[in-house]
Amino acid sequence: MSTDFRIRAREVIAIEANAVEQLVQYIDDEFNLACELIINSKGKTIVSGMGKSGHIANKIAATLASTGTPAFSIHPGEASHGDLGMLSAEDVVIAISNSGETTEMLTIVPVIKRRGIKLIAITGNPESTLAKLADAHLCVKVAQEACSLGLAPTSSTTATLVMGDALAMTLLDARGFSADDFALSHPGGSLGRKLLLRLEDVMHKDDNVPIVSLNATIKDALLEISKKGLGMTAIVDENGVMAGIFTDGDLRRILDLRLDIHSSLISDVMTRHCITANSQMLAAEALQILQQKKINGLIVVDSTNVPVGAMNMHDLLRAGVL
Repeated sequence: MSTDFRIRAREVIAIEANAVEQLVQYIDDEFNLACELIINSKGKTIVSGMGKSGHIANKIAATLASTGTPAFSIHPGEASHGDLGMLSAEDVVIAISNSGETTEMLTIVPVIKRRGIKLIAITGNPESTLAKLADAHLCVKVAQEACSLGLAPTSSTTATLVMGDALAMTLLDARGFSADDFALSHPGGSLGRKLLLRLEDVMHKDDNVPIVSLNATIKDALLEISKKGLGMTAIVDENGVMAGIFTDGDLRRILDLRLDIHSSLISDVMTRHCITANSQMLAAEALQILQQKKINGLIVVDSTNVPVGAMNMHDLLRAGVL
């Protein structure tokens, strides 16, 4: 007999989606208080939970830490055997327990309270011991678990995770946490490269910048393009100021003119009023310009419009921006 597994899967998703929808009613004064306790804290936010709640605690702590709220997670069992030493009086503890009666969590609460550390509880039972001991309680009560036995934490852990995200994102906005701030805590991977890498980090500099003068011939420009290997060269005036650019594309466009490359001046065929960049421009922003303008490279200039660097699409590819 064949079984359509999709039917049960859709039921699970519907049950958990409903649990998330019901969370809105619990965004109340207690939620405001929890946010105030964290944002006014001069210490860190420590998140703790047992079992599946412990896994959720790890994720909530990681999200908080990466979005402007210094945080880490601890195991409540390890906490009662020395890890409580990681906490200071200026910290805030978020204790997670769906029942609100988890023994390992309740064991460390008296120490937390005695040290004057603020306690936020996330439980599915507002009348539980943990909820009543907390300075602020975030309710994540669900109508039912998605588990057909009603035993495996499913809807409740999903609701807790979403409540943690709501807390973290609310704090992110309240702190004015920016994309640059986010990048500083995510330097690795493509995200960090896109948000942190600037043209000064990838551009060719000094003698590697293709440059010829206004009185150079087309042949001189072609030799410079070939030597520097960027498919273009900057053309500068007698003061070294950017006057124009000549690219491989420009060369193809002048072929029909049958010019004598040995005697014709590059100033007669260069592109004036060209697009340039500055060294502090994000590499991702430069990529957007290249794609929008359908060009392959940019000359980087300083505040006086003097070329100080050059880059092309291959440089961004090597840097991992693409």
